[in-house]
Amino acid sequence: MNEQQGPRSVQFGALDGSAQPSGAASSIDLLRDVPVEVKAELGKADRLVRDVLRLTVGTVIDLDKEAGAPVDLIVNNHMIARGEVVEIDGRYGVRVTEIIR
Repeated sequence: MNEQQGPRSVQFGALDGSAQPSGAASSIDLLRDVPVEVKAELGKADRLVRDVLRLTVGTVIDLDKEAGAPVDLIVNNHMIARGEVVEIDGRYGVRVTEIIR
């Protein structure tokens, strides 16, 4: 007859890849190819559906932030950083200026 075992304590190693068995991938290596959604949020505005349906090219929508204010960097619906919008060779990006913990 098999004896049932109670709960066991488990400890996991660090995710920085510093301690790994030889020949084995580090824990963080297993996560490197997992897709995540990254958004840069300039601001928000609440509008009624009828107002959204009236939008046309050239319509200006007032946001809840001032011009030049930092943008929020959101990963999988969690804000992780703030930064400033930059333009390089006709493409836009965000330069991270603050990490949120």
